[in-house]
Amino acid sequence: MSTCVVNTRRRSLAMERTGQWVSSQDIPTDVIVEVGEASFSLHKFMLVAKSNFMRKLILESKEADLARINLSDIPGGPETFEKAAKFCYGVNFEITVHNVAPLRCAAEYLQMTDKYSENNLARRTDDFLNQVALTTLPMAVVVLKACEELLPMANDINLVQRCVDVICSKACTEASFPSRSPPNWWTEELAVLNIVSFEKIIVTMKSRGAKTPTIASAIIAYAERSLRVLARDHSGNGIKSPDSKESEVRNQQQKHLESIVALLPSEKAAFPVSFLCSLLRSAIFLKASSSCKNELEKPISAVLDHVSVDDLLVLSFTYDGESLFDLESVRKIISGFVVKEKSVDVFNGGNYKEVCSTSMQRVAKTVDAYLGEIATYPQLSISKFNGIANLVPKGARRVDDDLYRAVDIYLKAHPNLDEIEREKVCSSLDPLKLSYEARLHASQNKRLPVQIVVHALYYDQLKLRSGVEDGIAGFDPAATTRSQLKADVSLVKENEELRSELMKMKMFITDMQKTGNSTTNHATSSSKAASSSSQKKHKFFSSMSKTLGKLNPFKQGSKDTSNIDDEGVDVTKPRRRRFSIS
Repeated sequence: MSTCVVNTRRRSLAMERTGQWVSSQDIPTDVIVEVGEASFSLHKFMLVAKSNFMRKLILESKEADLARINLSDIPGGPETFEKAAKFCYGVNFEITVHNVAPLRCAAEYLQMTDKYSENNLARRTDDFLNQVALTTLPMAVVVLKACEELLPMANDINLVQRCVDVICSKACTEASFPSRSPPNWWTEELAVLNIVSFEKIIVTMKSRGAKTPTIASAIIAYAERSLRVLARDHSGNGIKSPDSKESEVRNQQQKHLESIVALLPSEKAAFPVSFLCSLLRSAIFLKASSSCKNELEKPISAVLDHVSVDDLLVLSFTYDGESLFDLESVRKIISGFVVKEKSVDVFNGGNYKEVCSTSMQRVAKTVDAYLGEIATYPQLSISKFNGIANLVPKGARRVDDDLYRAVDIYLKAHPNLDEIEREKVCSSLDPLKLSYEARLHASQNKRLPVQIVVHALYYDQLKLRSGVEDGIAGFDPAATTRSQLKADVSLVKENEELRSELMKMKMFITDMQKTGNSTTNHATSSSKAASSSSQKKHKFFSSMSKTLGKLNPFKQGSKDTSNIDDEGVDVTKPRRRRFSIS
């Protein structure tokens, strides 16, 4: 066995010397190898000595004297084949972390293994990988990056998985025991990989039980670097350009983003809210799928009480800040938080309509401040403005000063609204929940509809009459004023109903008078007949009363007036007499 090994080594040394001699003596070449646009004039016997692939190709060729060989599909291209040819000729060259992956794949392609020749190119590259390239995380990343251009050969020889295993092991170690500063330096190293390689690393780290903060830090660094190109795109409207190349790039970015979102662990609390908002903004801009946006909206909605106004503004504006996005995602985030608060309050047995949590009150202030920021943009319609404002329950706002500020900014930015439209803008505002300063401003604000101004003035007048000041414990002036207004409104309605009834009666009487004039003549002609009949009736009743008077049982005890003739009675007023005592 030792004799065979010695013989092989001697043959290798002899081949190296032969190659050097061939190069120096300028022996005519007998084959041209074409790799892409490059051509290499070589000697068949030098290639056959190291490459089993070349040996088979030459021996099995139907041509008697094969003069040209095309190897355009060799991994690594012309540069890698040139180094492989030098290895066949015994010419020295340097193996580095940048060319070791192409050389290893080319050795597999050309079948330059130890099965065919001792200490062949495959053996040399494997030794370099084990002893140098795959000993540190940065070099392993460089090798993995080179493998991205060598697929599927790099996968077939298991080189990709070897790199992934080394990177995951080193990353987990660095996350627990940092070897340099800053501690997360390794996350920047991973950011140079494409999404396929990065996805393999994250999946492997999860399978090995890596902690969520470790995975989150890697994803954050990768997403911020890979999606940075979107911040430089100032078109801002998310509409695909008619240019086919631009559309293709946008589609690739969309798939890239959706892949990143799919890698997010279930514990989204490890990610900063600002990062999630940035991802959601990119998803809106790239018109990502609904499932992708929902995966980002839910964790943001869960911690909305810790979200700042700037975070919500990130979701609302294009990258150039000149126009608004569709505010559907913002509406879903606020609505999701409100639903969660209601469910929690119902679970705890509370009355959500009466008292809102501190978190809900913080969200109300954030939403009102957010509305004030976006109110100046002409793209914001009244329905969208009110749609967001009305998502917050009425009880979450102790005072409506912030909402009043947003309403006033909107009316100032949209001066062409008529009275009805201005009333719609103010429909979400409760003028009775304004502070004294806000009511004073509202009473002098000409942009507000008259109804809001009247309510504010009425509220102050009622407080002056009742002698109640702001801030007295146990007293709710807004509730008192609201009940008084309801009573006044009911009285006004009753007055209106009475007024309408009087009008109806007046019209009825007028119609009756018109009808009466038409029947006057008929009544005059029949009056004579009626008078004659009434005289007869009068005589009859007069005789009957006399007869019945005789039967009066009280005739003796009372004055009988039955024989008195009405015509003989003096009905003149008696003269007043003066009684005096002399």
